Amino acid sequence: MVYDSLVSTTFEVKGYRIVEQLGVVRGITVRSRSLLGNIGGGLQSLFGGNISIYTELCETARQEAYREMVIHAEGRGANAIIGVRYDANEVMNGITEVLCYGTAVKIEKE
Repeated sequence: MVYDSLVSTTFEVKGYRIVEQLGVVRGITVRSRSLLGNIGGGLQSLFGGNISIYTELCETARQEAYREMVIHAEGRGANAIIGVRYDANEVMNGITEVLCYGTAVKIEKE
């Protein structure tokens, strides 16, 4: 099982050695805000500062993509993921894809 402490943006995990690379794993989600959410976000933008409605949407999308990546890695038999990155693209106006990806590996204590 892949634990949060064994998911890293670096390409090695201190105190462990990589014994097998299992390939790229990814999680993806595509999200949009509802009409009411867009209205609320528009109103918040009039006052400036953090637009909490969109912050919440982005955080939820990242969490979903991360969770899907971990599930993908576990399905490959990994116990760690290295080189983790996020990417986001607008699919169409108001609809965004969030991708979380990395390299699934098997590691063991040194």
